[in-house]
Amino acid sequence: MTSLTTSLARFLFAPLLTAAVFVAPLQVQADESKTIAENAAATEALSTLVAAVKAAELVDTLKGDGPFTVFAPTDDAFAALPAGTVEMLLKPENKAKLQSILTYHVVPSKATAEAVVGLIKQGGGHTKVKTVQGDELTLKLAGDKVTVTDAKGNTATVVQADVMNSNGVVHVIDAVLMPSK
Repeated sequence: MTSLTTSLARFLFAPLLTAAVFVAPLQVQADESKTIAENAAATEALSTLVAAVKAAELVDTLKGDGPFTVFAPTDDAFAALPAGTVEMLLKPENKAKLQSILTYHVVPSKATAEAVVGLIKQGGGHTKVKTVQGDELTLKLAGDKVTVTDAKGNTATVVQADVMNSNGVVHVIDAVLMPSK
């Protein structure tokens, strides 16, 4: 391909690539006039996350102005943790640890799918984002999917992106991310 043809192909197909990266069966719907906390509470596939947010006393935070980007693990993601982990984390004496894990899934800005893909491309195939918890997440493209790698090297895949809310955006993921501390 000539340079002009290559440039033209990139211009024409880049929006399609961005859309393809985040195409998945619709699982989570949101009322854009409601907050992340309100929409999550109305979503059956996020019921474990909602229970954890309540136990960690973070509901008011996720009802706040934001903007936030939340990488939201599904119930199946929580179920994949070792037996007893969720129950242990939901105990009052583990509230600080639970808060750390949950705030590790939150970035203090609104990053849509288009913005995420742009950052990954600018970074030469990956980008790091700082979470509310303080540690970083690494975002990459793996084929036609965006992956999120935590501080311990565990990787989640975005299974649904751009669930818009009044105070930010949610990207649904298939694994629970763990901070380094």
